[in-house]
Amino acid sequence: MGDLYHPIQIDHITIPGNLFLAPLAGYTDRGMRKVALLHGANYTYTEMISAEAVARGNGKTEDMMTRTEGEDLLGIQLFLSEPDQGTRSIEKVLEYNPTTIDINCGCPVPKVVKNGCGSALMSDPKKLASIVSTLKNHTSIPITVKIRLGLDTSSINYLDIAKTVEDAGAGLITMHGRTKKEGYSGTAHWEHLATLKKNVSIPVIGSGDLFTPEAGYKMLQETGIDGLLFARGAMGNPFIFERTRALLQTGSLPPEPSAQDRLEAAITQLKEAIAAKGEHRACLEMRKQSCTYIRDLPGARWFRRTIIHASTLAEYESIFAEFLEGKQDD
Repeated sequence: MGDLYHPIQIDHITIPGNLFLAPLAGYTDRGMRKVALLHGANYTYTEMISAEAVARGNGKTEDMMTRTEGEDLLGIQLFLSEPDQGTRSIEKVLEYNPTTIDINCGCPVPKVVKNGCGSALMSDPKKLASIVSTLKNHTSIPITVKIRLGLDTSSINYLDIAKTVEDAGAGLITMHGRTKKEGYSGTAHWEHLATLKKNVSIPVIGSGDLFTPEAGYKMLQETGIDGLLFARGAMGNPFIFERTRALLQTGSLPPEPSAQDRLEAAITQLKEAIAAKGEHRACLEMRKQSCTYIRDLPGARWFRRTIIHASTLAEYESIFAEFLEGKQDD
């Protein structure tokens, strides 16, 4: 059992375990990363950050690269369409001392793809290789790449992409088991993760449909890949990391967190976000995030209706307390 949980070596960097929190736009801010680390994540990523915005000195993107307390390891994920954007942004990125720099080649969102970023890069392996090698030439920090299977089922080219970026110097590759066209629909095709692992010599991290510890165990066992990247499955559920680790190491699954456990984690996340962004902005942004903590609990509908009016830490604490007392009429 225990050999399914192990360190990951990325060039000269050692990650102590193989459970990663994915870069999630609008979610993996300092607050979410902090609770993930407190509950067993071995490695975290920033939200997806525009290299062009960094190059132009956008203050918001610079805030996104700042570590939380205790975040000794941090991957900064960039989206870009041209090597030149990497050249112009790298100096500023390095000021934030990332452990690794990840290139996003997996985002299927139209506003990202239309600019030649995200999964659009899957159609141009040579350009992607040039981006990797350009960044490698400017830093000794490991460069990693996150990809999908291809643009659609008729153009699955992940093996070509993976070998190309490995040759260009990438130290790790993460793959989501769907095409760009599939988005997040249907079922992730884990069998391709096994094929990828057999064809590259760098570590392979898997993503797609990891909503439970059991799914993580199954992915590792069936594919032979090196580690897991939890994305939607970690939203409102930082406990998935410690529970997955326990399952991988012992074969036993700890109990589900209680409603109180969940909301205590949510408050910890909110307080860290307030420290980073100020109370007003953090409370507005936490409305959607807090709903993910209670989505399957009785009273969730009342909670969603009520939390949209919360704009201070005190109001969040009051609503959480009322929810836990079960006074709401759902």
